[in-house]
Amino acid sequence: MNPQLLPELIPSLIPELGHIALVIAFAFALCLSVIPMVGVHSAQDKLMSYAKPLTFGLFIFTAISLVILAYSFVVDDFSIKYVASHSNTHLPYYFKISAVWGGHEGSLLLWVFSLTAWTMAVATFSKNVEEEFIARVLAVMGMVALGFIAFTLLTSNPFERLWPNIPMEGRDLNPLLQDVGLIIHPPLLYLGYVGFAVAFAFAVAALMSGKMDAAWARWSRPWTVGAWICLTLGIALGSWWAYYELGRGGWWFWDPVENASFMPWLVGTALIHSLAVTEKRGTFRNWTVLLAIFAFSLSLLGTFLVRSGVITSVHSFASDPSRGIFILVLLAITVGGSLTLYAFRASNVASFSRFALYSRETALLLCNIILVVAATTVLLGTLYPLLVDALGYGKISVGPPYFNAVFVPIMSCLFIIMGIGPLIRWKKAKKGELRKQLIQPSVISIVFGMLFPFIYGGEFNALVAMGMTLASWVFLVVVKELLNQYKLRSTLSLSQWGMTFAHLWNSGHYCWCHFSFKL
Repeated sequence: MNPQLLPELIPSLIPELGHIALVIAFAFALCLSVIPMVGVHSAQDKLMSYAKPLTFGLFIFTAISLVILAYSFVVDDFSIKYVASHSNTHLPYYFKISAVWGGHEGSLLLWVFSLTAWTMAVATFSKNVEEEFIARVLAVMGMVALGFIAFTLLTSNPFERLWPNIPMEGRDLNPLLQDVGLIIHPPLLYLGYVGFAVAFAFAVAALMSGKMDAAWARWSRPWTVGAWICLTLGIALGSWWAYYELGRGGWWFWDPVENASFMPWLVGTALIHSLAVTEKRGTFRNWTVLLAIFAFSLSLLGTFLVRSGVITSVHSFASDPSRGIFILVLLAITVGGSLTLYAFRASNVASFSRFALYSRETALLLCNIILVVAATTVLLGTLYPLLVDALGYGKISVGPPYFNAVFVPIMSCLFIIMGIGPLIRWKKAKKGELRKQLIQPSVISIVFGMLFPFIYGGEFNALVAMGMTLASWVFLVVVKELLNQYKLRSTLSLSQWGMTFAHLWNSGHYCWCHFSFKL
């Protein structure tokens, strides 16, 4: 080779480094999946200690791969098929960077990167967790990373070349995606999606160890809340983006892809409440383990729906059946393996702590049941058309009429419980105490809800009245509980502020949805 040609060849070889970095990341994921587990089962501390360094290596090489793909977009390297399909020379640099996750291959690499980032965070900030337990957790997350890196390399390689027919110009990024929403929305959404892998890994590690005490719930809870916050912000930002893109009433409510992110959010919400009970009262362990498994399983199901081509949506990513089969296999292994492990450990998971009917435990149990039922109704509405089509009965669509008729009443029941839960005591409420606390908020919310349609719209609207009654009911009760805690302790904990903000956010969103549809 002529040495003088080397400076010209180096830029063209940089994408190969990204591909090699992803292959090395696969090797790290394989080692992370095996070595710590061998150390745990052979009681070798040295092998268990390799878990954290392997985690850092996995993150670093995945990050290198993602950065190189972004660099290829910025320098307009149209020898890469993915870059040529989603960019051109006239695209602003910030949209070139966000175009990295504007299509299937790049967004999948972002998915993998998000997973390795969560894995590294767990390895870094879990110093107080037992070494044997954290080794299991990181190994489980390594197994998940192994499957998705293999999926990326074998079916969705973002570094695939177009040599020798390199185009002079790219096809450009979809105009709908040339928006600030693309810069923020997918990363937040994926951090939420993938973050439930941490709760899943903690639950599986607890099942493996057989130690289903409050400790693992305490270790898992902050990570689950973090994932839930990211997913909440991602969904909210996506709704705002679609709202101003399509106009009032034109956002993609009940689109299958939107349902794909909404289902793990519902189950994740139930998981957060269940973790609180397991940590504080040592009960609901069955609920907590199963909800952790199902939350991440629904995230994987969403990945399958978006990338398999089995659904018709305005913003699904791919239509390659081979990719769908690969993800379906990963989903089957994840769900089947974790539920099989749960079946063998069920006797260790069971908890029979008694609590009174009028107690916070009962309110949270009802909350969990309602959220799971709500998620199930969305799941049925999303998958039923696929089942009918697969059985050869033709093509049907399930749209807003079904979801609004079934989902809204279920969530209305949830809002009633949301108004009771914060004020009721753990274990057993004192006689008459709850009634005394709820009389004032009940009367004010009913009067306000009934009058509001007349004040705002000039006529009575039953659905708006119901929505405003329930929204003001939750708002008043949450504020009352905030004042009660402040009088009792003269200070408010971070968890108290978090619960207050989350409940107020949900009441506001519930109210906004009613206005958007009915006024």
